[in-house]
Amino acid sequence: MEKESNKTSRRKFIKGSTILTAGLAATPLMSFANEASPIDTSDNIYLVGPQKGYSPQIGTLLSTMTLMRTWVIGTVKDLTVAQLDFQIDDQSNSIGAMLLHLAATERYYQLNTFDGIEWGKWDEDIKKEWDIASGLGKKGREIIKGNSIDYYLKTLEEVREVTKQEFAKRDDQWIMKSEPFFGRQPTNNYAKWFHVCEHESNHRGQMKFIIKRLPS
Repeated sequence: MEKESNKTSRRKFIKGSTILTAGLAATPLMSFANEASPIDTSDNIYLVGPQKGYSPQIGTLLSTMTLMRTWVIGTVKDLTVAQLDFQIDDQSNSIGAMLLHLAATERYYQLNTFDGIEWGKWDEDIKKEWDIASGLGKKGREIIKGNSIDYYLKTLEEVREVTKQEFAKRDDQWIMKSEPFFGRQPTNNYAKWFHVCEHESNHRGQMKFIIKRLPS
């Protein structure tokens, strides 16, 4: 009887564990994020997660963007105008041009996701202000030069403030909203804004490469 009782207990334990595991596996990760309490990153940017004043998913995304932006600023904040204008060769972009390019990219994603404007269909005044920085190339190399680091960092900050204000007006349903992007596969707003963050990571790597090759 004792052995049979032990077998029955083990079967009940295994069955209960299986149900629990299945339940956890079936629970979307997002539900845990939605239940998480907002965290304060004012003193520690390395706390990635929901933020006060934002829906859980948007706050988590913003904390990631803030971390990346801090790293970018730390990489370039002490550069002189000459260093910001330096080009490795006549086909490369300067660090200054890439910083303005980051601001332009974020501005265009604002117009696309916040204002619902189809990519590239902005008003002419918007194109005049941002197209050169967005496209870089020959025109960017010719025009984007002679600016101090304060100019670039102020521009980045001004654009980011708009993003933060607009994020605060929206919820997780919005960040997950998807639509065909560039006429291709469906892309949600989360992926678009993650790209803004990833884009900064990509160019920060290029900036660090150029810094190591600056003239003595």
